[in-house]
Amino acid sequence: MRIWQQPISVEALTTLSANTATSHLGIEFLEVGDDFITARVPMDARTRQPLGLLHGGVSVVLAETLGSVAANYACTPGHQAVGLDINANHLRGVKSGWVTGTARAVHIGRTTQVWQIDMCNEAGEPTCVSRITMAVLAPK
Repeated sequence: MRIWQQPISVEALTTLSANTATSHLGIEFLEVGDDFITARVPMDARTRQPLGLLHGGVSVVLAETLGSVAANYACTPGHQAVGLDINANHLRGVKSGWVTGTARAVHIGRTTQVWQIDMCNEAGEPTCVSRITMAVLAPK
């Protein structure tokens, strides 16, 4: 079942993210399905922490990006979704390549939404799992 309440595409998400933290970190949107969005982030000088691993905060930025974008496109036109809470469990370090995240709705309600973002390395191994809760704001 298609959950999007507004027209959505990889191209629209890429344009929306120009000149933001998303583009600065090299996050690329890959796919929009009927009920999910996928994006990836590179492991490079922009995203590395001092021990040579992907910075955990970058995984959270990827999760927040996917969850926030997904929530807003799943809102009734005129409504806006803003973050209330996010958590992340880091499961495996990443030293090179790309980390891909997929956001799927856990709950889409009238006033809140909950999204789970599963991230994996290029071998398909889980690296992080995150959950974001969004507040849905009615038009003023």
